[in-house]
Amino acid sequence: MKEKEPPVPKEHAETTRQALLEALRSGRSTARALAITLGLREKDVLAHLEHVARSLAGQGSALGVSPATCLGCGYVFEDRRALGRPSRCPRCKGERIEAPKFFVEP
Repeated sequence: MKEKEPPVPKEHAETTRQALLEALRSGRSTARALAITLGLREKDVLAHLEHVARSLAGQGSALGVSPATCLGCGYVFEDRRALGRPSRCPRCKGERIEAPKFFVEP
């Protein structure tokens, strides 16, 4: 019987956070779009975004966030600190929420 050879991991030229940073520098994107681009889960992208924000602060830049907006009544989630998409609008209780978009501010 043949023994299976261990799988060979794919080689990456850059780390996940470096790839995320490059994607952010190319334009505004939602966490979901970034997850699809990088082949990650949206939840993992949000965790990486917190670290990227700290790294950018050390470099003199910042992680910009276009706030989430309710598509029903137009409420803008300006004071929200969490990076993920809110589940419900506090004004109209609607669940159709446009996700926040992330980018790098110079």
